[in-house]
Amino acid sequence: MTLLKSWVESANTATTDFPLNNLPCGVFSLGDAPARCGVAIGDFILDVSALEEEGLLKLADQPLFDVPFWNELMEAGPGVWAEFRAQVTAMLTEGASKRWVVEDHLVPRANATLHLPFIVAEYTDFYAGRHHATNVGTMFRGAENALPPNWLHMPIGYNGRASSVVVSGTEVRRPWGQLKGPEFEAPIFAPSRRFDIELEIGAIVGQASTHGHPVTVAEADAMIFGYVLLNDWSARDIQAWEYQPLGPFQAKATATSLSPWIVMKAALEPFRTKTPPREVPQLPHLQEPGPLLYNVALEVGLTPEGGAETVISRTNYAEMYYSAAQQLAHHTTSGCAMNVGDLLGSGTISGPSKDSRGSLLELSWGGKEPFEIAGGIRSFIEDNDTLALRGAALGNGYRVGFGACVGKVIPALADPYARKN
Repeated sequence: MTLLKSWVESANTATTDFPLNNLPCGVFSLGDAPARCGVAIGDFILDVSALEEEGLLKLADQPLFDVPFWNELMEAGPGVWAEFRAQVTAMLTEGASKRWVVEDHLVPRANATLHLPFIVAEYTDFYAGRHHATNVGTMFRGAENALPPNWLHMPIGYNGRASSVVVSGTEVRRPWGQLKGPEFEAPIFAPSRRFDIELEIGAIVGQASTHGHPVTVAEADAMIFGYVLLNDWSARDIQAWEYQPLGPFQAKATATSLSPWIVMKAALEPFRTKTPPREVPQLPHLQEPGPLLYNVALEVGLTPEGGAETVISRTNYAEMYYSAAQQLAHHTTSGCAMNVGDLLGSGTISGPSKDSRGSLLELSWGGKEPFEIAGGIRSFIEDNDTLALRGAALGNGYRVGFGACVGKVIPALADPYARKN
């Protein structure tokens, strides 16, 4: 597919994340005004709440955009999702007859504050990138035991905290926790010394499943509304002490940052690609009916306070071993019901080379191999570092991007239990 031309000139450049091909879903506000639903187009946001209020956008008998989140559209189902894209595309296409009306509802993105675009019902994070799992397993168990016995048979995950999910731009405070390094005879309670990121993509469930009834991979794929960039902030020293035998808990509860725009699955259709060859055949409930991953180029930038950014990693979503549809289908095998607004983290997306590793844990090989950034070195995140995740699917003269997922790490509280009167 090639670039779709819009009368919004800034949407027709090869460098924008938001051409007419994309139309990602977000929530924005201007000044003290209430938050509203909008789609990004070039340098602007189209206020779809206003379009619906004025009758220019009609998708259902009841309003879908009278609330500052996209869950109502998700619940309306894939047919309405497609009709929404068709109507908005027609409004913004070069030569559109309603341009003079629609133009009044464009807002410069630079003037807007962006918010979480949906209500997060539940959050599950997976461990489904083979390069990451192999790297981490090699560090802790040796190369011969890098992957646990179950890893090639099913996507491993854990239930996280929906309350931890924040929008890009939210500062992340270094967490306190129990630490038990080899230098300590007993655990101590202290700020994390090995704070980290994980470069992930989040899938958003747009249709619920029925309790007690698993879904197929094909059904799961149809249930997914769209995708976001996801930063799974991770306190590695807290995790090392707590994770046996039940896995991550407080180490992953500090924050999970999302990019502010949901790229609808339809925008990514031209970029579908296959999962990698299987060493072990997948059981029937995980077998794929077709290509289920997407070719999305990803990178991570690290900027120290007052310094210049260094891109510390470049990789691709196509490196995943399990797709979001497989993860979602497997999630339902026990009869677990999935809800509209459920968020599934892909797991860390690392590639085969050192410069394509999606976490500082891997980039510094557990702190043993510090790496250079502009003006210094890093093993893990230092206070006032800003981490930025970026990603885009690259088409013929255009890109379908997510907008950056950014978070600055601020110092830990001096006394986490101090209370103001």
